[in-house]
Amino acid sequence: MKFNVLTEMEYTARSPGTIILNIHALRTPHQTVINETLTIEPYIKVEELVAAQSENRLIRFEIPEASSIKVIYKATIDNYCEITDYSQIDEIQVAKMDTAILPYLYPSRYCQSDKLYRLANNLFGHIQNPFEKVMTLTNWIHKNVQYLSGSTNSQTSAFDTVTEQSGVCRDFAHLGIALCRALTIPARYFTGYAWQLKPADFHACFEAYIGDQWVLFDATKLVPLNGLIKIASGRDAADTAIANIFGNVIFTSMLVSCELAEDGFEPFYYLQPGLMGLSYL
Repeated sequence: MKFNVLTEMEYTARSPGTIILNIHALRTPHQTVINETLTIEPYIKVEELVAAQSENRLIRFEIPEASSIKVIYKATIDNYCEITDYSQIDEIQVAKMDTAILPYLYPSRYCQSDKLYRLANNLFGHIQNPFEKVMTLTNWIHKNVQYLSGSTNSQTSAFDTVTEQSGVCRDFAHLGIALCRALTIPARYFTGYAWQLKPADFHACFEAYIGDQWVLFDATKLVPLNGLIKIASGRDAADTAIANIFGNVIFTSMLVSCELAEDGFEPFYYLQPGLMGLSYL
C-alpha cells in the first residue's frame, strides 16, 4: 500500500551548531521509497549517513551561524506487510539465535528487563506459544497503563511506566520491549509515520522476534498495524531519536503527516481471536 509522508521541522540557532535527524523512511525488501525530497531553507549542505549498528538512515548538517532554518522531508512509500499464522511456532532457544539478534535480549537504558523479570514471568511465563505470550502482555499494557499525553519525559523508563501506570506511545513500547526480554523473547523499538494517528506525530511501538521474523505489536492500539511507515529500529528510543542537537539550537515547531496515496486500504488490528501476526520485513 502506498503512503505519502511529510515532516516539517523548524529550528532557531543562536550560534553555530550541528543537527542529526532520523526522519527518512527505511529502504527494506518490503518497504520501497518510490520518491523522496529533502529541503533545508535556507540551503545547507547535508550529509546522509547509515547508523553503524543498524539500517537507520540519518542526515547530518552544520548550521554555520545564528539563524532560523526549516527542514522539509516528503516521500511516497510503498510498503508490504506479511500476515502469518503463529499458532504452531515454538520459542527460539537462545543457543540457536543469530548473534545479530542477541543485543535485543539484553537490558537497555529505557528497558530494564532485569528489573521486570519476576513480574513478567508471574503474569505471562505460563503461556507456551510465544506469539500468544506477546499478545497477552501487549493487551495487559493496554488495559493497565493509561495513555496520557504529557505524563512522562525523556527520562521515563519501562520500570517507571509500571510504577506510574501512565505514559505515551514511547513508554508503552519500552514496557512491551522490557517484558518481552524478561521472557527471553528478543524485542526492539520501532518508530515511524502512522496513518490516522491523532494528533498527528511520529509513532512508537515495538517488534518481537518470533519464528525468525520481527513481528509488530502496538500496545496503544491507536493506529492500524499496516498503516505504519518504518523510520528506524533500535534497542530503545536512545537508538532511534528523531533529532539529536549539538550546540545552542532551539527546536521551535513540527508538522508530521501520513496519508494514503491509493485506494483499497484495509486496516489490520490484533482485535480478533487467533494468532495471526504482522511483520514489516
